[in-house]
Order: sequence, then structure tokens, then C-alpha cells
Amino acid sequence: MLVLANIWYYVGGGVLLFFSFAFLVVFMLYFPLWIQSYLTGADVSLGDLIGMTFRKVRSREIVQCKIMVVQAGLEDIPTNELEAHFLSNGNVRQVTRALIAAHKAKTIQLSFREATAIDLAGRDVLEAVQTSVYPKVIDCPAKGSAKHSLDAVAKDGIQLKVRARVTVRANLQQLIGGATEETIIARVGEGIVSAIGSADDHKVVLENPDLITKVVVDRRLDSQTAFEIVSIDIADIDVGSNIGARLQADKAEADTRVARANAEGRRAMAVAAEQEKLAAIERSRAVLVESEAEVPKAMADAFQSGKLGILDYYKLRNVQADTEMRNAIAAGGSS
Repeated sequence: MLVLANIWYYVGGGVLLFFSFAFLVVFMLYFPLWIQSYLTGADVSLGDLIGMTFRKVRSREIVQCKIMVVQAGLEDIPTNELEAHFLSNGNVRQVTRALIAAHKAKTIQLSFREATAIDLAGRDVLEAVQTSVYPKVIDCPAKGSAKHSLDAVAKDGIQLKVRARVTVRANLQQLIGGATEETIIARVGEGIVSAIGSADDHKVVLENPDLITKVVVDRRLDSQTAFEIVSIDIADIDVGSNIGARLQADKAEADTRVARANAEGRRAMAVAAEQEKLAAIERSRAVLVESEAEVPKAMADAFQSGKLGILDYYKLRNVQADTEMRNAIAAGGSS
């Protein structure tokens, strides 16, 4: 019996020591966080803190964010929703700071669900809220791009080089799925080029650059984007080349080349026609020589057949000689 009593004594002491050690560990790990949340009204229970450890949630971050929400005067956010956002690889601290910034601004309506959706979409929700409070300036063209200005040509053919600055404010309702800064820059650049191209005279644009901005702003270029355009300002405008004159010169040069090609074609056709006529002359001469070659044969046949005598031949020769002499005298007299 004494041995059994000793065994129960050691078992009870071991259990008591285990629970004492467990209590000490819990006290050291969770009691500071619990007392901090209790004193600030964050209402995070000790059981929730222990459960966060098993759910692999950083309890200190959750408690601190809950305290920030309470101290800022926001509506109570359930602890489980903060944990769910953390387990979704969301930035709980950034979302909390964004909610506090929106609440302090008093002009921005942002709920916890919208903030977490923006954060999980990969956007910086705090930067979006700050951009809503303090508008952001975007250069057009963007800094670091290959082009240093927007080049457009008015109807009179004069090129204008423009640099603009676009002031935008974040649109939290369209931040998810809305187009980014690159779309704003592209749309504003397209609008400026179109506005200058529709101007009759470049001098009008130089005198009133605000005509460009008015046309661009009226087009509502910020639709379906994550931003709201506050203003568009022309930072710099310079006169470029005379594109109209250059195009006319290029057209004249092209017309000259076409005329030269047509003339060369006509010359080649004329040369070909001349060569064809020379060939026809040579063919005629060949026919003449062939015909002259038949004359002696015909005379020989006439002598053999008795149709032509010697006296007749000599008379024919005399007539030919007399004709040649008269032709020679006539040619000498005319000269």
C-alpha cells in the first residue's frame, strides 16, 4: 500500500508539474497579447490566441491590427475574418492601415470586403487610398520611354511636339479589373494627337493649348480604368518639322521618277520600232538583190531561146547608159 501511495504521489506531482509548465508557457506566450487586447477593447480571447497557433496564424499581427481598428474608431471587424484574410496570403496590416486612412479622410467609402478584395487582386490598397486623397501626377509620355514627346501634325502640315501631365485620383470602385496607368497614358496620347490633327492651323494650338485639354477631357478617357482624371495640363509644346512640305516634296520626287520611267519606256519603244524598220529595209534589200540575181538568168534564157539578139542587148545597154548619164546631169544641175 505504501508503494502504491508513492506511485500516485509521483503521478500527481508529474501531472501538476506538467500543467504548471503548460500554464507557464501559455502565460508567457499569450497573456501579454491577451491583456493588451483586453485593455484596448479589441476583444480577442485567450482561446482565439491559442487557436491561431494551431491554425498557423501570426497572433501578434492579428491582435495589433484589431487594436488599430478599435483605436481608430472603425466598425468592429471579426477576428475570424482577419485570420481568413491572413490565411489567403493577404496583407492584413496593409488592409487595416488602408481602412484607417479611408476613415480619416471621411470622403472615401471603403469596406473591409472591398479592401481585402483589392489586396488579394495584387493591388496596393494603401497606395490606392493615398492616391484617392492625394492625386497622382502621370507624365505623358511616361518617364523613361523611348519617345520624349507626343508628335502630331495639324492640317496645315506643321508638326507639334507636346508633353503633358495628367493628374489622376484612384477610383476604388473600379480598382479591381480596371485598366492601369499605361492605359491612361495611351488614351491621353491618342486624344492629344487627334485634337492637334483636327486643328486647321498650328498657330491656334500654340495660342490656346487649353483647347487640346478640353477636347481630351470631354472624351471621358478614364472610363473602365482604375483612376479618375482630375485634369490634363500641357507642360511643354514645341514646333517640329514642316511635314506637309516634306510630303509634297516627296510626292514631286515620286512624280518625277514616274515621268522619267514613262519617258524611258517611250524611248525604248521608239528604239525598238526603229530597229524593226531597219530590219524591214534589210529584208527589202535582200529581196532586191535576189530579184537582181534573176535578171542575168532571164537574159541567158532569152539568148538561148532566140527571143533576144545581140543588137537588142546592145540597144538595151545604150538606153541604160543614156538614162544613167541623164540622171547624172540632172543631179549635177540641181546641186
